[in-house]
Amino acid sequence: MKGHPIQRTVLRPRLGFLGVGWIGRHRMEAILRAERAEVVGVADPSEAAAREASRLAPGCVRVDSLEALLDLGLDGVVLATPSAFHAEQSVRALERGVAVFCQKPLGRTQEEVRRVVDAARAADRLLGVDLSYRFTTGMRRLREHIQSGALGDIHAVNLVFHNAYGPDKAWFYDPRLSGGGCVMDLGIHLVDLALWVLGFPEVRRVTSQLFAQGRPLSGRTEAVEDFAAAQLELAPGTAVQLACSWKLSAGCDAVIEASFYGTRGGASFRNVNGSFYDFTADLFRGTSRERLTEPPEEWGGRAAADWVARLAQGARFEPESEEFVQVAGALERIYG
Repeated sequence: MKGHPIQRTVLRPRLGFLGVGWIGRHRMEAILRAERAEVVGVADPSEAAAREASRLAPGCVRVDSLEALLDLGLDGVVLATPSAFHAEQSVRALERGVAVFCQKPLGRTQEEVRRVVDAARAADRLLGVDLSYRFTTGMRRLREHIQSGALGDIHAVNLVFHNAYGPDKAWFYDPRLSGGGCVMDLGIHLVDLALWVLGFPEVRRVTSQLFAQGRPLSGRTEAVEDFAAAQLELAPGTAVQLACSWKLSAGCDAVIEASFYGTRGGASFRNVNGSFYDFTADLFRGTSRERLTEPPEEWGGRAAADWVARLAQGARFEPESEEFVQVAGALERIYG
C-alpha cells in the first residue's frame, strides 16, 4: 500500500474544487462563509464557471485537472462532476492522502461505492457525501423524536420527491454517465433519509416499477427513468413506500415529503407551497399536530460545512461511511 502523509489537525484545511458549476460554487460559498478553510485551487472545463469560482476565492489557482489540484498539497477536495466520474476521482484523491467531499451519488453502483469507501478506509481519510437533507433542522428533529422512541415502533414510511422540471444538463439523461434517472438523482435522498432516521436497518425486500415518458423500463441501461415507484421492506418489517419523478405534472414546482408512522404517533417533513428549499416538520398524535420547525432556513451547504469542520479537527475515516454502501445497495435493488 502507498504511504500517506500523517493526518494532522488543520486549523484551516487547504481545499481544491473539481467542478464549480452552480452546485460546486454554492458549496464553496457555504464553506467560505464558515471561515474554516482556504480554497487554494479550482478546476472546471467551463471557463466562465472557473472564472466565477476564482472571484469567490481570490488568490486560488486555476488548473485543468484533478491531478493538478492534488499537486497543490491539498488537505481535502470537493467533487461536483458528472456522476460517472465520482468513484474514480474519489479513489484517486484518497490514494493521494486527500480527504473527499463528493456530490451524490458517490458511485453509480454499489460496487463503485464500495471501492471508494474501501479506499477511504485504507488511506484513513475523511469521506463525505452531500446528502444535504440530513442537515435540515426538521429532519434532525424528527430523527431525534423517532430514535428516542417517542413515536413507538415505526411500521410505515412514505417518501416522495417530484421535481416538475428535471435536470438541465445532458449527461443526466445518459445512463452511462448518470447511472440512472430520477432514482439516482432524487430517490437517493429519500432512501438515505429513511435508513438514516431508522438507524440503518437491513433492507429485506424491494419491489419497483420504473418508467420513461410513461413507458415501463426493465432496468437502467436502455434509458433513464423519469418516474419510479418502489416498496421496501425493512427489518423488522417496516413498510416503506417511495415515489420520485422528473417533469411530472404535479401542479407545482416540487412535492417533497418524508413521513413516518409509529404505534404512538407520526411525524412528517414536507415542503411548503411547492418550494425546493422551504420545509415544515410536524409531530402527529391522532388528529392533533405539533409544529417543530418552519422556514426560512439556510441548509443547502451545511453538509459541506460540517465536513470541513470535521476535517479541520483532524477527523479521519469514519465507520459510518459504510452507510453509503447500504444506500447504494438499496438503489441497485430498486433498479432490479
